Amino acid sequence: MGKLDKSTKIYIAGHNGMVGSAIWRLLTGLGYTNLRGWSSSELDLTDREATIAKLSEYRPEVVIMAAARVGGIGSNSKYPVEFLTENTRMQNNVFEASNILNVERLLFLGSSCIYPKFAAQPIKETSLMTGALEPTNDGYAIAKIAGVLHIQGYRREYGRKWFSVMPTNLYGPNDNFDVENGHVLPALIRKFHEAKTTKSETVTLWGDGSSFREFLHVDDLAKACLLLLEKYDENDPINVGYGSDISILDLATQISRIVEFEGKIVWDTTKPNGTPKKLLDSSRIFDLGWQPQQALESGLTSTYKWFLENNS
Repeated sequence: MGKLDKSTKIYIAGHNGMVGSAIWRLLTGLGYTNLRGWSSSELDLTDREATIAKLSEYRPEVVIMAAARVGGIGSNSKYPVEFLTENTRMQNNVFEASNILNVERLLFLGSSCIYPKFAAQPIKETSLMTGALEPTNDGYAIAKIAGVLHIQGYRREYGRKWFSVMPTNLYGPNDNFDVENGHVLPALIRKFHEAKTTKSETVTLWGDGSSFREFLHVDDLAKACLLLLEKYDENDPINVGYGSDISILDLATQISRIVEFEGKIVWDTTKPNGTPKKLLDSSRIFDLGWQPQQALESGLTSTYKWFLENNS
């Protein structure tokens, strides 16, 4: 425990994704000189032998497991088998390779969807496995729950100083802005932008807008991960959230204003809302000295700017 040396060998699985790239940006900006990541074309993490071989070449001291198959309500509902199978395979292989190589510290990134659909709000870490999951993303949630239990198992059986982090809904650079497969916030950005550029008079959104969600900028999560690598060594997963939430209706209204879409929002109430409310209790990481820095409105503005610059 304590400050990581700037020459520490750190492997970031999923370093090209939204979370992995944010952690990579933070660490390189702070002067860390021995980071490693492989694209999916260079290493298929669902391949056990290839994963063990690749990590054995590098022999990392710290592993950050940020690789995952992710998506929004639509893709999660349509492909539960793939979300469950691919995520558990990747996790298992990275954990096994890390254990073989006696990796000192491993941070596993889970998701707030591991908690029950009707968990008491704000959601404490102790709510895990106390109720039924949201059925629209249960495959992904089960994979992440398996990851949490796997980490706890490695701690108990092998004495590993590994732990799990449960972030709330994230957004920022390198997000997936696909309307069909992206999460709600980036999908809204693209929907409103395309409606604006095509001069559409309406934008149709799923549900009725009544669900509440908490959103955290991915750069804030990256800072939380570094702090936890240096300060956290407990069996229980730890929540990382913004501290307040917003209705999807208000979020859509705010994004439409930032994008400068002047048409009307139409709600398709035949489509699901998902979990009615999902706000994390992040008091434990607040007590460690971390607080989010990026306000939602400024974060949305900078994320739309990034989208314009990188999705032409």
